[in-house]
Amino acid sequence: MPLSDLLSADRIGLLAEPGDRDTVLDAAARLLADASPTHTSIIADALRQRERLGSTAIGHGVAIPHGRSGAYDDVRAAFLRLGRPVEFAAGDDQPVDLVFAMAVPEHFTQQHLQWLAELAERFADAGFRAALRAAPDTDTLRALLLSRPAAAA
Repeated sequence: MPLSDLLSADRIGLLAEPGDRDTVLDAAARLLADASPTHTSIIADALRQRERLGSTAIGHGVAIPHGRSGAYDDVRAAFLRLGRPVEFAAGDDQPVDLVFAMAVPEHFTQQHLQWLAELAERFADAGFRAALRAAPDTDTLRALLLSRPAAAA
């Protein structure tokens, strides 16, 4: 699955001053909700509720915060590269600087799990993570995230 199936250019950004995990979740919720205050609150609550169940950090400085909500009928994704790593209670004890967040409709149960597995596989690629961290600006991040990965030979 290309990330462009979930992600749009206007939901990719840099967060220079990430603060703490809750600040990052709030920023992700704003992107996911297209800055709608009502939807931002609903999505932020869903992301926090999921985070309370266990960290969504998958290791290597990556987190995939996600939550189910009735805010939208379609899945929404956002990506943030943080200006400095933030503690996310990762299993490998590494703070997080790459955040791929998702707001998923309540009824997308199996599809939600499949997307999470595919995202974890994509972010397991050390070269991909390095390219995201080295990107000098948002345009470069967008190009990296929205381009289709090369097919395996």
